[in-house]
Amino acid sequence: MSGSKIGIAGTGSYLPERVLSNLDLEKVLNTSDEWIFQRTGVRERRIADPDVNTSDLAREASLLAMGMAGISAKELELIILATITPDTCCPSGANWLEAKLGATKAVSFDVTAACCGFIFGLSVAQQYLKTGVFKNGLVVASEVMSRCQDWTDRENCT
Repeated sequence: MSGSKIGIAGTGSYLPERVLSNLDLEKVLNTSDEWIFQRTGVRERRIADPDVNTSDLAREASLLAMGMAGISAKELELIILATITPDTCCPSGANWLEAKLGATKAVSFDVTAACCGFIFGLSVAQQYLKTGVFKNGLVVASEVMSRCQDWTDRENCT
């Protein structure tokens, strides 16, 4: 089936509810909204609750994408999670996502490539799909970077 067309059948997104704005950071750091925005283009960031993992955020976005695509977790054959903040190193974040979705037939693994991880994940999925190894897959990017930040260090968190 080499050379067959593939496409994106559904998309989804999910953000934690808690917002941390530049104005919030102004209160605890020697910084300003203007200083942060001029250097980063960021006005706010989302903060996951302590009991929420990368795979939890990925699950919510995945369910929306699968709903749009009209596919169930049981039909998934491939799950690629682009992340540098997996729930655990072993098993991979994609393995946690697979279990949370109930995707019992899927092969799952992480792509760890930071900002370009989703693009790399799409490229890897494309290779598997175009060669006919798998008929359908899920590529999701999810991060919990807020746990990697030192919110008392202006250079680290802004």
